[in-house]
Amino acid sequence: MINVSKLYCGITQPADHLRYGQGMGAPKSASERKPIVVWNITRRCNLRCIHCYSDSEAREYPGELTAEQCHSVVEDLAQYGVPGVLLSGGEPLVHPRFFEIATHAREKGMRVTLSTNGTMIDRDVAKRLKELNFAYVGISLDGIGETHDYFRGRAGTFDKAVAAFRNCKAVGQKVGLRLTLSRSTIGDLEGILNFIEQEGIDRVCFYHLVYSGRGSHLVEVPHESTRRAVGMIMDRAAKWAAEGSNREVLTVDQPADGAHIYLRLLNEDPEKAEKMRELLEWNGGGTNSSGTGIGNIDTQGNVHPDQFWQSLTLGNVKERPFSEIWQGRDNPLLQALRNRREHLKGRCGGCRFLNMCGGGFRVRAVQVHNDIWAPDPACYLTDEEIGYTPKPEAAGVAAQP
Repeated sequence: MINVSKLYCGITQPADHLRYGQGMGAPKSASERKPIVVWNITRRCNLRCIHCYSDSEAREYPGELTAEQCHSVVEDLAQYGVPGVLLSGGEPLVHPRFFEIATHAREKGMRVTLSTNGTMIDRDVAKRLKELNFAYVGISLDGIGETHDYFRGRAGTFDKAVAAFRNCKAVGQKVGLRLTLSRSTIGDLEGILNFIEQEGIDRVCFYHLVYSGRGSHLVEVPHESTRRAVGMIMDRAAKWAAEGSNREVLTVDQPADGAHIYLRLLNEDPEKAEKMRELLEWNGGGTNSSGTGIGNIDTQGNVHPDQFWQSLTLGNVKERPFSEIWQGRDNPLLQALRNRREHLKGRCGGCRFLNMCGGGFRVRAVQVHNDIWAPDPACYLTDEEIGYTPKPEAAGVAAQP
């Protein structure tokens, strides 16, 4: 996760201690962080989004955790001391015990956030979320008007999402917008940035596309389009900062964004760029993300390095507590993932920004190349920018990274 507001605009942000080792409660190093846990409490959903990584829809899914098992998960996560838990789905608000789970987590002093499509957040639900002191509510938006409805698979969902943002704002609940960058959403990006500004939304996360679930059928975003989109996001973040806004602007699932921002800042303000480099290298990018700083519990209780990496299962909370699975050394792939630098191939292995990017997002390499150590196919930086020269193959033909 790249905090554009912090790195490019220099604004102090709530999670600086976790991301950049600054402030009270900061861990000694990013590699020693306990994970933020994305917990998919149900696969059931009232929509059918075309990019859904969990391939959810409006039906029952056998084998989901019982009330007692959910209770045990909360107890374990709290005792282990994870810095936060993100309740996700499916649509988490569909879960009949959603508020029971959230209340238990809050009573244990846990920082709780929500990822939702927003269609179920009326004023009463917004009040309950605020009363429980959710750290923030993230509502997915994938375009303006019909574009959003197309992605969500149902007419009228844009209007319901807008109402959800406004209901949260009305009760003082911090609310965030979550968007996946795709060919369609990038086309609507200017309108989305205007919407964020007009609605006074507190936090915005721009996710880079990961090829999981129904998202595997979406067409890859051209690298130049991604570059332009990140540039637009930086420009708008700088505008908001200049106006005195403390809005959090983040990009997610592409650590190469940090190197891109650094290169731009290097031309604009070399001294500031150097400070940014130090923060990024402390964080380590992908090196300390999936399998270290973030983990996932799916609806069946399976534990994964992140919510998109469903093909790699580390254990199941029905059999062993999450904390025990996470700290165990019985999975050689997880141990290698936590020491990935020596294994990375091609562009990622030879990149001059390896200390700040950490080899990108590993699950995309698995999904595209069927090789955990292959280059991240979504990296949009050029060979020249990253200082990489492809090695010739034995036959004298340039190797394809």
